[in-house]
Amino acid sequence: MSATANRFVVTLTSSHDNPDKATVAFVVANAALGSDRETLVFLSVEGVRLSVQGEAGKIHEAGFAPLAELIHQFTSNGGKILVCSPCFKKRALDDSQLIPGAVIAGGAKLVEFMAGGVSSVSF
Repeated sequence: MSATANRFVVTLTSSHDNPDKATVAFVVANAALGSDRETLVFLSVEGVRLSVQGEAGKIHEAGFAPLAELIHQFTSNGGKILVCSPCFKKRALDDSQLIPGAVIAGGAKLVEFMAGGVSSVSF
């Protein structure tokens, strides 16, 4: 299996505006990691809010583990989180409050990770 065939991307554009999407995105990301895929979550638009400490702790959808727990599980098991730089700046968020494992980056980093063909889903 080629390196890119073993990669998986979850793109998330929601947070408090759609907690169900935010939660399911990290359920799927954890499943991809559990399937031995190098997995990246790309947070953009409203999803960038989840990269700020304490924000995911405000979301707990019925029937699912709390979102903060899902994100911690994801990063603890080697998952990567890229945060859209322009989206983050537009919302005037504080980059000193980033959660562990989150990195602010431009779209070029996402393209680099996906180059050569990668499975992906969007929420």
